[in-house]
Amino acid sequence: MPRSLCLTRQCLGLTTRIECEVRPLAGERGLWTLLCAAGMTAAQPSAIKAQGPFHGPLVAEEVLDSIARCLAVQGYEPCSEPLIWRLHLQAELRRQNGERSQGIDSRMFRPEN
Repeated sequence: MPRSLCLTRQCLGLTTRIECEVRPLAGERGLWTLLCAAGMTAAQPSAIKAQGPFHGPLVAEEVLDSIARCLAVQGYEPCSEPLIWRLHLQAELRRQNGERSQGIDSRMFRPEN
């Protein structure tokens, strides 16, 4: 199964684009996340979402495959162009990794939580 995909859909002369990528979370605990960016082609993404964490890449890839099937029913088609919003997805991954490490650190200093 692929760990990334790009889908597009034509509607009223505009092209909507969705890019998704399965990436490991920091910490080497075997946790993975699914990152998605959506918006109009040739523009910045209007939405960036993450799902997970998932225990292992195969679980995240199954969710990615399920999303792709649902979007295909809505008229989205695979796009062979390279991902153009990878930096946006990378920034979201960094944000998630930062939140996860802060949560772990704060529990270490506050055992009552």
